[in-house]
Amino acid sequence: MKTLTSALCGSIALAILVAGGNEAQARIDGLTGNTFSLVAKEAQIVTGDANTIYSWGFANAGTGTMQYPGPTLIVNQNDTVTVNLSNTLPVPVSIIFPGQQAVTATCTTASNCADGLLTKEVTPGGSVQYAFVASQPGTYLYQSGTQPSLQKDMGLVGALIVRPAGFDATTPSGTPSAARTAYSQTGTAFDREFMLLLTDMDASMHDKMYSLVRNARQTNTPLNLTSIDTSDFFASLWFINGRNSPDTLVDSGVWWLPNQPYNSSPIMHPGDKVLVREISAGRDLHPFHHHGAHMTPIARDARVLESSPGIGPDLTSPDFTIRSIPGQTIDLMLEWTGKNIGWDIYGTDNAHTCSPGADGYDPTSHEWCADHGKPFPVILPNQQDVQFGEYYSGTPFLGQYGILPQGHPGLNEHGGYFHIWHSHNEKEITTNNVFPGGMKTFLIIEAPGVPISD
Repeated sequence: MKTLTSALCGSIALAILVAGGNEAQARIDGLTGNTFSLVAKEAQIVTGDANTIYSWGFANAGTGTMQYPGPTLIVNQNDTVTVNLSNTLPVPVSIIFPGQQAVTATCTTASNCADGLLTKEVTPGGSVQYAFVASQPGTYLYQSGTQPSLQKDMGLVGALIVRPAGFDATTPSGTPSAARTAYSQTGTAFDREFMLLLTDMDASMHDKMYSLVRNARQTNTPLNLTSIDTSDFFASLWFINGRNSPDTLVDSGVWWLPNQPYNSSPIMHPGDKVLVREISAGRDLHPFHHHGAHMTPIARDARVLESSPGIGPDLTSPDFTIRSIPGQTIDLMLEWTGKNIGWDIYGTDNAHTCSPGADGYDPTSHEWCADHGKPFPVILPNQQDVQFGEYYSGTPFLGQYGILPQGHPGLNEHGGYFHIWHSHNEKEITTNNVFPGGMKTFLIIEAPGVPISD
């Protein structure tokens, strides 16, 4: 009953999963190459309760749109990576790259650039160039190195992904390939990948910053930050890829989230090996919980959990709650198959065959053939005796639909299984103390015939 329970536990009543009925998306969006130009900017981001909050963030200089989190930078192992940063904010800013060795910083506008505590910083109108060799593959973050207790909370943070040597970027998601690995080891091969960048915010700090910036501009006086005490940080907003629930369930690039473009809802077919790059970029620890979906950590802080170099991830075990420690990145592997669930996930009234391969699964539907034809083990209650979640399809069978009560929104477009993923700190699944919201999304398992775009 784990799958049915997960499908029923959704309690969101907003927005169709995929805007306009298009194919769902299964990739990590970002900027590729080895040279990037970023701009530190301000904007208002949208929270899940339809409010807005003043924030800072990095923008791709090519588009000019501030992003929260900043653009994901996707590079290849052994590339010399160059990041040019310019600044339009009313305070000095910088970027540091935790985990990267021998990072150089060169002022490109000497009058607006100087040494800071951690690296070279730029004041408004200035620019600086950072460079390093991406020698180790894996998942990293980047962030402001200037007053990080303030500026990271304001939004100056992003993700850096280093592809291992030999990675084949042309192989579509969902296509098994030895060239699609998170690291050089074959035990890190995957079919699809997703990023979950977790952050928290103190809304009162952002409101205070907005007032200070507005007052400084109106009076034409320098910005004075002495009244902001970052030691009394108290989070009231929690995000996945810059979005609160229920906005975590809408597709990438929707018009009402211009500064929060990244998809936050993992999606897969049965049998897919899914790599989840989980990045804890906030101030607090978040116990991130995957209902009905044990995850196997394969690497922490961009280092494979292996007992000997080249062996692969052998120092690990599956878990369903991951302690996301501030500043840590962790790579997780998931494979949902329905094996030994005890009933035919495609339904006994659905004419289909199951021809097991050597591994016991049908190679097309990825059904566990030992459970083929087994009926659902309980009698479902009458409609008037149960409350239906917005993402229940009307049946417990994958890819099928049943009769739903009048007024049900019918948000399960393809008859998939929805497994809720969320922080296990209860306050963190609210937005401004309103439930549902916060750090919550769903894993969606779609039937094999449902297209998932790359």
